[in-house]
Amino acid sequence: MKILILLTLVAMAMAQDGYPTKYDNIDVDEILNSDRLFKNYFNCLMDAGPCTPEGNELKKYLPDAISTGCVKCNDKQREITAKVVKFLIEQRPEEWNALRGKYDPDNTYATKYRDEAAKLGIKL
Repeated sequence: MKILILLTLVAMAMAQDGYPTKYDNIDVDEILNSDRLFKNYFNCLMDAGPCTPEGNELKKYLPDAISTGCVKCNDKQREITAKVVKFLIEQRPEEWNALRGKYDPDNTYATKYRDEAAKLGIKL
């Protein structure tokens, strides 16, 4: 019985080592390809407008994900992150620079993740 309780506690602790997955299946392409939706998420992240529940979740975990190299991200979250970063750099450079200014003002993380991003075809 004690082993079962211990395993349950370990499993609960491990589950908390990752980010919530409830928004992993959100249609990122719809957001990126809609000026209205994109603007809403961008304004949320920049503290320039209201946030949806999804936006609040992203805003809550984004600084930690950036600082830790997304170690708590699952494969789907990493895939979405790479897609969004590549889109921002290639299609929305002004917004990309604004987000970098807010979340990486010293260029610390862009430098740190440059090689990893290059492997994904992303030029930071």
